[in-house]
Amino acid sequence: MAEFTLPTNSKVKIGDTYKAPSGAKRIKNFKIYRWDPDKGGNPRLDTYEIDMDDCAPMVLDALIKIKNEVDTTLTFRRSCREGICGSCSMNIDGTNTLACLKPIDDVDGDVHIYPLPHMPVIKDLVPDLSVPYAQLASVEPWLKTETPPSPIRERLQSPDERAKLDGLWECILCFCCTTSCPSYWWNGDRYLGPAVLLQAYRWIADSRDEYAGERLDALEDPFRLYRCHTIMNCTKTCPKNLNPAKAIAEIKKLMVMRQ
Repeated sequence: MAEFTLPTNSKVKIGDTYKAPSGAKRIKNFKIYRWDPDKGGNPRLDTYEIDMDDCAPMVLDALIKIKNEVDTTLTFRRSCREGICGSCSMNIDGTNTLACLKPIDDVDGDVHIYPLPHMPVIKDLVPDLSVPYAQLASVEPWLKTETPPSPIRERLQSPDERAKLDGLWECILCFCCTTSCPSYWWNGDRYLGPAVLLQAYRWIADSRDEYAGERLDALEDPFRLYRCHTIMNCTKTCPKNLNPAKAIAEIKKLMVMRQ
């Protein structure tokens, strides 16, 4: 899993504590990474005491409650609240996941919340995902064909051909897997990472796409594909229960078969 623990020499300091309302009986502490580039200084961990009798069950619910009722300066991404958009990906209790899908009761003791690891931080829990999105664009994640489309019907697939896309199209690009990968931590400028490679295989495996050879050629590189060492962090942490490591292995198999 993608552990995000503070080293003994960490510059992250203990921050402010926001007390729960008087009379609260079931209190849970949320220790949240805070850093504001406009103010400078070192990051800190602020503690928010939340009355669980007055809070919905998911970590995202607690974050929204904190922002709305306790500290309006807290910054994080969120949108659908249904595990579909991928916006609220962050490191919770040492694991990359979606805050909207993480039950608070699954965490024993205090809830520690950090941004996705090994990414530049824009503010608080918001990572800068410019590089992963640029890498995604580089694999051209859309249908590419030379055959003109039929004017009377869509491009057809058999049920078996369509089934090959299951476990690929469901990716929501939360980048929990990519930011859990040690190979990506050290080679993120050149290694595409599990999320992007899963997206690349989604189009290589699509029977309607006519550029599989060119897509494989573009991945034939010591770093873009082959920095994957099958550590499996990506598959363990995926909040959608997908298997990016398998998709990467399938690409490698195709590389061997075409030689």
